[in-house]
Amino acid sequence: MKDIRIAVVISNARVGNTANNLEQMAGWIKEAAEKKASIVCFPEMAITGFHVQKKIIEVAETIPGPATDYLANLAKINKITILAGLAEKNLSGHISATHVVISQKGIKGIYRKVHLGPSEKALFISGDAIPVFKDNGIQFGIQLCYDAHFPDLSTTMALKGADLIFIPHASPRTSPGEKIKSWMRHLPARAYDNGVFVIACNQCGKNGKGLDFPGVALVLSPSGEVIQSYAGTDEHMIIADLKAADLKKVRSHKMRYFLPNRRPEIYLK
Repeated sequence: MKDIRIAVVISNARVGNTANNLEQMAGWIKEAAEKKASIVCFPEMAITGFHVQKKIIEVAETIPGPATDYLANLAKINKITILAGLAEKNLSGHISATHVVISQKGIKGIYRKVHLGPSEKALFISGDAIPVFKDNGIQFGIQLCYDAHFPDLSTTMALKGADLIFIPHASPRTSPGEKIKSWMRHLPARAYDNGVFVIACNQCGKNGKGLDFPGVALVLSPSGEVIQSYAGTDEHMIIADLKAADLKKVRSHKMRYFLPNRRPEIYLK
């Protein structure tokens, strides 16, 4: 990978107010570009807002659609790649929890949440692909919230060449301190076991449909150490410089890079 500066945003997203959500995102995108970030990542479903009631269908959009067209224009104007999530409606009317990668040239890729939380299964359909994206000299995967609790997903992304894994969340309830304590139980392991950077962020505040989100963001090194973190109640943005040398240091160390020593041929015997 190449050295890269990223921006990670904690944002409030109210369900049924997509236009305002996008307007707020535009401000963060502009600020991230001014601070020389190459990629800016927003929380899960920050475009449409998140909830697990049937009315989510009313705010779901197709891809491409009005929201992604708007963000594609912002990506071009600000010369930045945007990672942003929405409730995606397909041509059959089914809904996915989706994160889209939008570069200066338009939509570059799509990730649809593979592991749905128990409360999501009645409304959403799960994705069945694990893509790895290439942009700005790096390779990265995207997971969404509940996905992060399944180690095989991170390992698969790493085996496919991911150097970074972005994990946007829409994880409500608890205090910011309790939420980051929860994340620190499993996210460092995803980084450490696979030798990848892990970047996570959450929505914050009330969504207008009964959910309240603690504002949390976390950037972890390939050795599972905290590069930067934030826990609070307000919208916030972290700027982090991720160094190729830090990745090389782990992956060139025979005792600290575990992935090449897997033995998948015996795991399912």
